[in-house]
Amino acid sequence: MGQAGCKGLCLSLFDYKTEKYVIAKNKKVGLLYRLLQASILAYLVVWVFLVKKGYQDIDTSLQSAVITKVKGVAFTNTSDLGERIWDVADYVIPAQGENVFFVVTNLIVTPNQRQNVCAENEGIPDGMCSKDSDCHPGEAVAAGNGVKTGRCLLKENSARGTCEIFAWCPVETSPRPVEPVLKEAEDFTIFIKNHIRFPKFNFSNNVMDVKDRSFLKSCHFGPKNHYCPIFRLGSVIRWAGSDFQDIALEGGVIGINIEWNCDLDKAASECHPHYSFSRLDNKLSNSASSGYNFRFARYYRDAAGVEFRTLMKAYGIRFDVMVNGKGAFFCDLVLIYLIKKREFYRDRKYEEVRSVVLSGCGPSAALWSAPLALRLYPDVNIDGRGGRQGLEGPGRSSVRSTALQNWIRPRQQWEERALWATGWETEFTGSA
Repeated sequence: MGQAGCKGLCLSLFDYKTEKYVIAKNKKVGLLYRLLQASILAYLVVWVFLVKKGYQDIDTSLQSAVITKVKGVAFTNTSDLGERIWDVADYVIPAQGENVFFVVTNLIVTPNQRQNVCAENEGIPDGMCSKDSDCHPGEAVAAGNGVKTGRCLLKENSARGTCEIFAWCPVETSPRPVEPVLKEAEDFTIFIKNHIRFPKFNFSNNVMDVKDRSFLKSCHFGPKNHYCPIFRLGSVIRWAGSDFQDIALEGGVIGINIEWNCDLDKAASECHPHYSFSRLDNKLSNSASSGYNFRFARYYRDAAGVEFRTLMKAYGIRFDVMVNGKGAFFCDLVLIYLIKKREFYRDRKYEEVRSVVLSGCGPSAALWSAPLALRLYPDVNIDGRGGRQGLEGPGRSSVRSTALQNWIRPRQQWEERALWATGWETEFTGSA
């Protein structure tokens, strides 16, 4: 029994198996089969190739540079500053214009501050005291404005007061204005110049290409003009879903997103940016982190040479310009690998460079440089002294030989410039 089973197993090693096909004469099954094939084919043609353009090569490594300019003038009349004109040098920080910039819309001004001793702000908890021992000399006030001197300045008819400090006096005590100081900022304009490059395809672009330069001085981005790079500040805030008066009062952060999705199979003029706007900070009024502000000062000296300053707490809108995108171009793998003339196209796509070391300008240098020269200029004669002539120039012996010609592939038409080892530059034109 065991021997028979073993013998059958050994003989099965020499069996040959083949598939058997059954043709089912059933119209329903055949129709379902063809519909499935048609669906797969339609998916490949319509979705993969036509919709998703699967035949294209994609470059997502977008290189970008952003330059911004803000324009506009505002007039204010306050008790601290009096009548004043505000231009772009006053309300834009930083002045040079980058992908992140800040526009001042509201201010708390503390003028004529000098380094002296004065009472700490009553709103600072660490600055409150009831006796001198509460104010340790030389100790900085936590979240305050200066250093304690050791004295407690009691308020009139009160057992509580604030520590005396050495600081820029008087300290900031003014409340925030109930409405924006620079209300006219709503009509300021922002010019965004965006340079982009897709390195994989060596394609560059920037703002819209117009022949009339005066167009950029009058156009504004909007529903009727989607490609003008000049934006009204109030409109940007509205498109981001916020109210200008609210954000101008406390400040905020607005994101300007520029997206470049370019089909490079089309003309370069068809590559346009698409703009979108959003608010990036927490806009809830009851949030401790709402708004955007910071302080800066402008310093002066009086006639006696004593330094003083004007402190400004600036509320405003910070703009972050963010750029992303992708470029798509026809994939040339079929052109350089699959068709009959693939070598011809591959040679023109990829340039082959051979390293040649030249020493001196004598006959040996000419012989070493001859293969490289003849590769580019098959009809050029090189003389024995390392010089060169035009096509079949008279009076010179040619060093070109059959062996050197083997370095060269036939060229239909060419026009090249070459810089020779001697430093001379000559233009040759002809046909092989």
